[in-house]
Amino acid sequence: MRKPDRLSAPCSTNPQDAGSSRRHFISQLAALSAGLSVVTPIARGAGETTKTDRAPDQSPEESSLVDITLRVNGSTRKLRVDPRVTLLDALRERLDLVGTKKGCDQGACGACTVLVDGTRVVSCLTLAVMAQGKEITTIEGLAQGEELHPVQAAFVTCDGFQCGYCTPGQIMSAVGCIREGHIKSDTEIREFMSGNICRCGAYPNIVDAIKLAAEGKGAI
Repeated sequence: MRKPDRLSAPCSTNPQDAGSSRRHFISQLAALSAGLSVVTPIARGAGETTKTDRAPDQSPEESSLVDITLRVNGSTRKLRVDPRVTLLDALRERLDLVGTKKGCDQGACGACTVLVDGTRVVSCLTLAVMAQGKEITTIEGLAQGEELHPVQAAFVTCDGFQCGYCTPGQIMSAVGCIREGHIKSDTEIREFMSGNICRCGAYPNIVDAIKLAAEGKGAI
């Protein structure tokens, strides 16, 4: 007895049947395309209704700005900024406090160090909106009129700088380091100042300046 051929299957060789199948497929494809062309504008319209309304005289950029109030060097300053603006850019570009330097802009060099509620932070990695309600101190806020802050005076006495670009960040970090009490030895000072890079290599003089300022830290 002949075994059944598993590859064989009933099929139609009638050209009319084949043409009918093709027409049926094409008609289904056309109906699907028509449906998509209707659904897409509807979906787009639904998405647009969820957008935040803005005033008629505001551009899309202006509608995304936020009002913030910063307390900087004892003064209250009001700004309208993009929520993504860093504290560094707000200080330099909006408040003209350019003593805070932009170095690596990645939080690695310490040139942008400022004090926020007495704690040193790298302002390039801190959003301006995060500093609201806090006391911000920059290099411009250390001196009392013509009288230098003890750390500033110590940096001058010990020649703790060369090109001076990193100096504002070094001084602000040194103030924080002394307040934190990390001044028990040269090694400890170097460890807790390691986030501030001096490309001129004035590190020994910076350590000396911190030790000198720490001797009268009651004024810091």
